[in-house]
Amino acid sequence: MDTGLDGRTALVVGASGGLGLATAKALAAEGVRTAIVGRSRERLDAVLGDVPNAIALVADITDVEARRHMMDEAENQLGQVDILIANGGGPPPGTFASTDFDAYQGALDLNLLPAVDLCKRFIPSMQERGWGRVVAITSQSVREPIDVLILSNTARAALTSFLKTTAREVAADGVTVNTVQPGAHLTDRLTSIYADLEPVRQGVPAKRLGDPEDFGRIVTFLCSESAKYVVGASLIVDGGNSHGLQ
Repeated sequence: MDTGLDGRTALVVGASGGLGLATAKALAAEGVRTAIVGRSRERLDAVLGDVPNAIALVADITDVEARRHMMDEAENQLGQVDILIANGGGPPPGTFASTDFDAYQGALDLNLLPAVDLCKRFIPSMQERGWGRVVAITSQSVREPIDVLILSNTARAALTSFLKTTAREVAADGVTVNTVQPGAHLTDRLTSIYADLEPVRQGVPAKRLGDPEDFGRIVTFLCSESAKYVVGASLIVDGGNSHGLQ
């Protein structure tokens, strides 16, 4: 399938590994010039060669000043941002009983407010050009909260609501806004939560963990010309693990 993305530009946040990196690689394979963002120069340099024609931008997205400097650099070096992939690592695990009130601000600073800031910066110029794509990588916990991830459940659900509202507002200007909700994929994040992955694998109806490379291609499809009528969708990619009808 011709995605129609050759020559476009993309900013992929949280792209030094995992699902963000896989998405950057998939976009680059379609001819997209990509800026990959991460907190560690060392980690970005280690993967930069895997993303053809990419640039690396170091920023802690929870730091407002660093984040906005990164956005300036992305526009300066790419010329414009046609595709925004909003992604961020998850906050620490915890339950209602074990999680202090003060921890919630950190979760919002990681999984909600940076994406809002990025959208406010780049969507208006997409509207002016009449074309743009925003895809946020969230979690299946938005659909079915995970007991031990109360911070992630809370912050990512808020982001989903923000993006759904925004999607309806900007769709007529040629800008699509969607979210992808991954289940258990074989990433460092998963191994940091679960010491033994075999019960996780067995708990998935497909009886396997997700492949990040496959996930990246799904996100890339949502950015394609063929997906121009997909607006405000929340696509779950979890091997059949969720039980809900929506």
